[in-house]
Amino acid sequence: MYAIVDIETTGGHASAHGITEIAIIIHDGHTITNRFETLINPGMLIPMHIQVLTGIDNDMVKNAPPFSSIAQHVYEILEPCTFVAHNVNFDYSFVKHHLMASGYDLQSPKLCTVRLGRKIFPGLPSYSLGKFCGHMGIDNSARHRAMGDADATAKLFSMMLLNDKEGHITHTLKQRSKESSLPPNLPQQHIETLPDAPGVYYFHDAKGKVVYVGKAKSLKKRVKSHFTNNRADLQKQEFLKNIHQITHQTCGTELLAFILETVEIKRLWPKYNRAQKRHEHTYGLYQYEDQRGYLRLVINKWTKYSAPLYTCNSLLEGYGLLNQLIADFDLCPKLCFIQKNDQPCPRNLTKPCACQVTETPKRYNSRVNKATTHLKAALSTFAIRDKGRHDDEYSCILIENGEFYGMGYISNSTVTDNGLSSIKSLITPYPGNSYIKSLVANYAISYPDRKLEFSL
Repeated sequence: MYAIVDIETTGGHASAHGITEIAIIIHDGHTITNRFETLINPGMLIPMHIQVLTGIDNDMVKNAPPFSSIAQHVYEILEPCTFVAHNVNFDYSFVKHHLMASGYDLQSPKLCTVRLGRKIFPGLPSYSLGKFCGHMGIDNSARHRAMGDADATAKLFSMMLLNDKEGHITHTLKQRSKESSLPPNLPQQHIETLPDAPGVYYFHDAKGKVVYVGKAKSLKKRVKSHFTNNRADLQKQEFLKNIHQITHQTCGTELLAFILETVEIKRLWPKYNRAQKRHEHTYGLYQYEDQRGYLRLVINKWTKYSAPLYTCNSLLEGYGLLNQLIADFDLCPKLCFIQKNDQPCPRNLTKPCACQVTETPKRYNSRVNKATTHLKAALSTFAIRDKGRHDDEYSCILIENGEFYGMGYISNSTVTDNGLSSIKSLITPYPGNSYIKSLVANYAISYPDRKLEFSL
């Protein structure tokens, strides 16, 4: 038995919105056997734009039953049936959420008439309910009302049952709704052709624009995980609705996938990536010459077009580094903005100091230059040599003077002396940040046998 369901709601996601109308049509695979419909008091005001769209206003639902009072009846109708809807995840998420709130756990198999339509009637310009019905000659004079749309969907479903020569409906149900959990506009073959390998995947919208970038140890498993346990909140529902295509790049290792994901998020700035947009250098060690000619070192906020001597993730890390340079090279803490009061610095008690202009800029600056030269020399240059995407190549990640330079794949047949200039000529430079630096540094510690150091 099939239950063709359509609902009208106060908004786009179940966790914060209510149902204003529900229609259920029971279909035995041959004909319609039962119908149920009712207005529902959503317990909240209906936004004006939705009143205009559906024709359901606040007065119409004022005396209608709340969902909790019809929940048992709705559950008893749906429980023995396969849940069918046009863009099934939307309707199912609302009905399941509100049944759960009333104490009923709906676990019905699902069928999506958008996905089935693409398979049984391929090649149509649109599978939206209105245009799909128009193409199939189905009239729907009660558009955006639950029974009108449910009735139109039932007619479409009847035509699908008659024309399903390749058994798509049976096959989908055998998969126990795995396919019906996919976004309605995403072809299943985009999932099935993904390799079980590390890499980066891209979700595209209807216009081909990348809206999400992710990395994976196994591309197929990770992408599939996006479409299980679909939540009822707005963010997840909107996310699913906007996925029309998946592309990918395979990587030799999971580390390369982590780095490429970070680079691609910065390059594409996808709508639904949030966390990694914040992976930037936070602070930097800067040097400048003041009006008296003294070189000053300071920890300051990192900015996009600045050129710090060193980047760090926190003020604590930055001040720790600066204090070490002050101690090792006898620098003035006041000129390094560590001591911020009006008192002379401690070194001025025993020797001339720049902060009291009792030491010449030339003499003081020579120690600052030694400190910065030491810092640059201490920032190691090394490569990570690891697996490639296939057996006839290897991957290479390069850190130069403590900063991420780039990465790439080198053929096993390429003759190289493993020198720095040779490696740089064979890989692709990429922009870096502190997140990438820490990833590579931690990997080098965990796998020292894959680290190739250079003497500069």
